[in-house]
Amino acid sequence: MTTAPFVQVIERNVPAVSTAGNDDDTVLGQAPFACTVTSVQYVPEAAITGAATNNRTVSLVNKGQAGSGSTSVASLAFDNGINATANDEKTITLSGTAANLVLAAGDTLQWRSIHVGTGITDPGGVVRVTISRT
Repeated sequence: MTTAPFVQVIERNVPAVSTAGNDDDTVLGQAPFACTVTSVQYVPEAAITGAATNNRTVSLVNKGQAGSGSTSVASLAFDNGINATANDEKTITLSGTAANLVLAAGDTLQWRSIHVGTGITDPGGVVRVTISRT
């Protein structure tokens, strides 16, 4: 039995949230094997300028095999001074809890784009999740 590849990238397009007060959840896929998330990047189609009060948080959530989980794997708030350049990858901060980075084969990964306050828009783009077989 082979265990290759050791490292794999799950890459998916995510839709724009063009109304500041709206949210979006997008299923990215399922873990093909038991693994650990080692990095998450977001490549927005347009620039995102963070704001102090009304902003947006993007996150990767492990929904588990039943689809009802809520474990935050990685998250980034586009707060004041936290910006993203169009078509350039922005690293999303991994959870500081090591157990949150561990996925079982078949766990569903969801990308969340949630407004804070009245929010800011999200241009959509590409999400890249790098996983390493455990």
